[in-house]
Amino acid sequence: MTGSESPGLKTMMKEGIVVDQQRSAREVDRSTHPLSTPYGVEVRARLVTSPTYWRCEPSWSWHARPLPDYLLWYVVDGSGHITLGGRRHALAAGSCLLYAPGDEPVAGHDPRRRLLVFGMHLEVRTADGTPAAPADVVLAERHCRLRDPALAAALASRCDAAHRRGDRLGVRQSLLCLEQLLYLLWDDATRPAPEPVDAALEEIILAIRQDPSHRWSVADLAARTALSRAQFTRRFIARTGMPPARYLIRARIDRARRLLTETRMSVSQVAATLGYTDLAYFSRQYKQYTGHSPGRRRAGLAEPPL
Repeated sequence: MTGSESPGLKTMMKEGIVVDQQRSAREVDRSTHPLSTPYGVEVRARLVTSPTYWRCEPSWSWHARPLPDYLLWYVVDGSGHITLGGRRHALAAGSCLLYAPGDEPVAGHDPRRRLLVFGMHLEVRTADGTPAAPADVVLAERHCRLRDPALAAALASRCDAAHRRGDRLGVRQSLLCLEQLLYLLWDDATRPAPEPVDAALEEIILAIRQDPSHRWSVADLAARTALSRAQFTRRFIARTGMPPARYLIRARIDRARRLLTETRMSVSQVAATLGYTDLAYFSRQYKQYTGHSPGRRRAGLAEPPL
């Protein structure tokens, strides 16, 4: 094609591309991968409607007719309430709900704090293609407050944007976000929330793994959890299967293995980087945890020029 193409031809070409993309999107299977529900049943969810957002109008209220399919809601913002079977739940940012066919929820909200909801209608079938029993899919309460609303909001945003793109990659990406939202709902609803000490322990474990070269001390780590050193050590062992000092050594050796494999750093440079002042001590610890010397790990890579 040359620069002399008519505007009409260009428009037709663009429209043709759009039509092809839309046709391609329609041909995509809008079903998720197999999902394992909390009740041990394998199902697949299929989009009945496109994922979308809506900001409820100030005078909005909802008394649903019996739902024809499953309805997933995630509340992004606002304040409201929803009732099903005489059970009333407050709605706020982080509320996630999955309703079953036949449910007749009743909802309302504070017009000064209007609900912003992300959601879609789903069809859910078992592995053999038959409609899934609601008791195998939805929670008895239908409602859960997710523990990581930032993650859920990001998944909702990507799910909506990817689906609106209309191409194959976008639709598949949207379905993956849907899968993750369903797993967040099921997981948070069926697993007890961690106690403050457990949450603090998880933060400590993550911090050690992220920065094993830091000069961590058991006393400082225990102080983060408001536990005595002995109590902290017991809780840490119960969570990881080993004392804090051994966990730190393992984290350092794991990092050393990566540095020796993926970089051109020498054994002495790796040891120093991870806080070891005695190369022989580092080598002994490395061999104790891996079964061979750090030099053997390094042997497969060329040394940098002097």
